[in-house]
Amino acid sequence: MNGYAVIVLVALVGEYALSLVSTGLNLRALSPAVPSEFSGVFDATRYAKSQDYTRVTSRFSLMQSTVTLVLVLAVWFLGGFDWLDRLVRGLSAGEERPIVSGFLFIGMLGLASMLSGLPFRVYRTFVIETEFGFNRTTPRTFVADLLKGTILAVVLGGALLAGVLAFFEWAGPLAWLWCWVATAGFVFVVQFVAPTLIMPWFNTFTPLNAGALRDALMSYASSAEFPLQDVFVVDGSKRSSKANAFFTGFGRNKRIGLFDTLVDSHSVDELVAVVAHEVGHYKKGHLVQGIVLQVAYLGAVFFLMSLVLHREGLFEAFYMTDISVYAGLVFFGLVFSPVELVLSLAVQAMSRRNEFEADAFAATTTGDGKPLVTALKKLSADTLTNLTPHPLDVFLHDSHPPVLQRITALRAAGD
Repeated sequence: MNGYAVIVLVALVGEYALSLVSTGLNLRALSPAVPSEFSGVFDATRYAKSQDYTRVTSRFSLMQSTVTLVLVLAVWFLGGFDWLDRLVRGLSAGEERPIVSGFLFIGMLGLASMLSGLPFRVYRTFVIETEFGFNRTTPRTFVADLLKGTILAVVLGGALLAGVLAFFEWAGPLAWLWCWVATAGFVFVVQFVAPTLIMPWFNTFTPLNAGALRDALMSYASSAEFPLQDVFVVDGSKRSSKANAFFTGFGRNKRIGLFDTLVDSHSVDELVAVVAHEVGHYKKGHLVQGIVLQVAYLGAVFFLMSLVLHREGLFEAFYMTDISVYAGLVFFGLVFSPVELVLSLAVQAMSRRNEFEADAFAATTTGDGKPLVTALKKLSADTLTNLTPHPLDVFLHDSHPPVLQRITALRAAGD
């Protein structure tokens, strides 16, 4: 076992161990008493149900992680990567058609990953989410989502993969730079077209009807100097009773979407506060910040990838007979996973900070933080949120701060 293999093994087992510890601490941190801040929102029955939901979903996620780790290690140490490589080389004439071989190799790994995760996805949707009263997804919608997601992955992901493989095969020492330019362009294009071409493929976006809510939202947008052509109601209820709101896109393609479940269960003031939070992300530059970080990350990844992509030791670590660009992409991803974990922790910390900033923006521009506090409480009760997560679990996994911290910050800002 060489250095590359040691890095990957320690990373896989170490990340799993971290999740095991954080899950255990998170479950031990569940408090039997309803936090006083939520005494008027959670009754004893609903609070106990929220804790049961945390226990069930946490243990289920841990079981899924265990199965995934075992499968990855089995494929690795039983020589599965080399077996697959020899198979695709035989199907695609090997050295003569490396792009086709790459599509088959990475595509089959992706298909295997999807199929191995499918039973967990089915169980979570139709058993766990149904048991706790959230699921509204029909088998037909589930299958349609699966097919649409696969088509998008093949079409968009396939086009990007073809470019990356071609550059690393034939562009020489500057291949990483061409890959960076191509993927950065891809990110910008997807961000621009997603609101109008991709997202409506999965959900129906209906302009909010004229009335008190639309008037209040448009008035707020004007007061916040946020050019908003319309607000859309999204039919999230066809999949889940959980509510959500989001902002996406740029220029004329930017959209604020409110799930119909959110509109049905919140007052006008609360919905204005929720939209103000989403506007806060835009006005504070969080969306641009995210894209800049993503592009910088891609550049660093491709540069580092170019340094190790053809090293024999990388392929020896996975018992490979032949060296190839496409297999190197997969193996680099595994070797890079420790760095990716550290970077993800930094990004999530930044995201939690951004949530506080967006909350403060909403409270300031609406003139009152109380409607957002009320909205956060209702959302927490409706989604059976864990009100007392352990700090380690938050640090490792959460892009949003615990709701109690958000409410405390909002109340402090209003004092």
